[in-house]
Amino acid sequence: MRLIIFDLDGTLIDSKLDLVHSVNAARAHMGLTPISSELIATYVGSGAPVLMRRALGPEASEADVQRALRYFLDYYRDHMLDNTYLYPGVRDALDRMHNAGARMAVLTNKPVRFSQALVEGLGLHDHFFRVYGGNSFDQKKPDPIGIHKLIEETGAPKERTIMVGDSNVDIRTARNAQVLACGVTYGFQPETFEQDPPDLMVDDMQQLADYVLNGR
Repeated sequence: MRLIIFDLDGTLIDSKLDLVHSVNAARAHMGLTPISSELIATYVGSGAPVLMRRALGPEASEADVQRALRYFLDYYRDHMLDNTYLYPGVRDALDRMHNAGARMAVLTNKPVRFSQALVEGLGLHDHFFRVYGGNSFDQKKPDPIGIHKLIEETGAPKERTIMVGDSNVDIRTARNAQVLACGVTYGFQPETFEQDPPDLMVDDMQQLADYVLNGR
């Protein structure tokens, strides 16, 4: 593999608790009761506006969604590193691939300023030549625009490019870009792989490093 593109939440980092706290803080701001972490995890992956729209429910007006979204973003900005950590094996696997010369990037639907701050705060800045977020392009995943841009920037052939993620949003993005798709079983939404099976499934990031470096 010449180019490895990673989703962020549920793939490299376990950010569930900080997202749950931020969503429920926004719900409290709107006079609503908390909802479960399991439910909130199913809302993650399509960007902050969709997350908040789902968290408020179908009865919420667009004005309510926008007000809650502003609160959520402000709260999350201040608390996004309170309980967020790298999944086991991620740092070592990234070190192995980086030291072997693999080009790596992050492509997430999370706002780009938060994504860059998380990568920086968790000490991964040197591993990635780009961090693109949900507002880096006109369209979010599963639109392939982000993958196309990264391929253009690196000159990597499609057949040697892989997208790694924890949900079918990432798999569909890879399919739309005609690159390989890898799913991680430990993330937020592995059940969605039943709808969109990846080419490769790994239980930890070291298995991906073995595949990228050794072809197995």
